[in-house]
Amino acid sequence: MSDRYARQMVLSEVGVEGQAKFAAASVLVVGAGGLGCPVLQYLAGAGIGRLTIVDHDTVEETNLHRQPLYGMADIGKSKAETAAAVLKRFNPSVEATPVVARLTPQNAATLVADVDLVIDAADSFAVSYILSDACHAVAKPLVSASVIGMTGYVGAFCGGGPSYRAVFPDVSVDGGTCASVGVLGTAVAVLGSLQAHLALHLVLGLQPSVLGRVVTFDAGRLAFGGFGFAGSPEPDRYVPFIAPDAVTASDLVVDLRGPDEAPEPFAGGRRLSVEAIENLFEQPPSSARIVLCCRSGQRALAAADRLRERGAVDLALVALG
Repeated sequence: MSDRYARQMVLSEVGVEGQAKFAAASVLVVGAGGLGCPVLQYLAGAGIGRLTIVDHDTVEETNLHRQPLYGMADIGKSKAETAAAVLKRFNPSVEATPVVARLTPQNAATLVADVDLVIDAADSFAVSYILSDACHAVAKPLVSASVIGMTGYVGAFCGGGPSYRAVFPDVSVDGGTCASVGVLGTAVAVLGSLQAHLALHLVLGLQPSVLGRVVTFDAGRLAFGGFGFAGSPEPDRYVPFIAPDAVTASDLVVDLRGPDEAPEPFAGGRRLSVEAIENLFEQPPSSARIVLCCRSGQRALAAADRLRERGAVDLALVALG
């Protein structure tokens, strides 16, 4: 074995046996952006044997302040393919496979089944819930993170512990995005590095396990916090995300996006806001499934909660990107 891993193999927690665990491990990383870049760099640097990189997006100039895998010459190129090529140059012993696709309910189970551990670096509500459902079903660990502005969190879910849904059953409709609220590159780097650390911790099987724990970070106050959630009960019922092509003609489709986001409602549906959704039905129809659509899934989740309070049962969500 080369000297590449000498400084980590001298650790009693790693050694020859731990390094062999890294080399044998396969990790799915969904998202090759602000969180995914440090995740991928540190996992490849540690010698994780096989990395599958899922990202449908291309490099934009606005990415470069927080996504150091890319440079000006990469603008317009696939993030997944570019990241895989960079990692291969960085550590030729690592197998990096790009998947240029959006994660969906249709491909999630297949992607999760092929790896030992999953990292949610997409910073998308829809992706977090879709991955949690897939990982929980087969008891594979999921390391998920989110960061916006100057704050964020990272946690380890599933894999025998509670799912993401058990900890975050609801979301706020008022949450912003990196584009609207902004994000500091170093804050993203801290959370992405923590994601990589939790993943390595899990691969090594160190105790106490990081499963069932969330770490929070406030870059403005330079403060860390967190909480444990081991033993949190799973929700009795939840509203699933479905793929856009799983919507049928018999569904009642509600598009929660504004005309500025989508000139025409999805699948010929009705356009409503989350605030107006409660007034749509005095009694939600029992004969038709209600499909709630928005860009990230955030508004769809909030609208679903309001409809369930009014007695709606047959609901589904679509994140249109």
